[in-house]
Amino acid sequence: MRTLGAAVESVEPGRVVLRMSHREELTQQHGFIHAGMLSAALDSACGYAAFSLMPADAAVLTIEFKINLLAPARGPRFRFDGRVTKPGRTISVVDGRASQVTASGEEQLIATMTATVMTVTGRDGVHH
Repeated sequence: MRTLGAAVESVEPGRVVLRMSHREELTQQHGFIHAGMLSAALDSACGYAAFSLMPADAAVLTIEFKINLLAPARGPRFRFDGRVTKPGRTISVVDGRASQVTASGEEQLIATMTATVMTVTGRDGVHH
């Protein structure tokens, strides 16, 4: 999160929204935010959304995700919205949506993600 310059915008049970600004060091050759950076931010939003429904002593790990990149990530600002679709005791499914917010305040969907996230308890070296 620190490397991406991402911050928490809001948290509620089963939903987390992160925000991030366009930064040149996160771009690819055309000046758009790199797909890997978008993936990392959406993965964080999805993971935190699942984590918000887990027991206090649990940790969270992503098992897999699929991302659809819908439009170039120009910015200048971005929102990453993770929402739990199917909570589970061990495995949860989370959907994520990344939007860019233009200078005029218009919001455009630029990527979607479906993530499978695991609740981890009692494992050495893995903690919240």
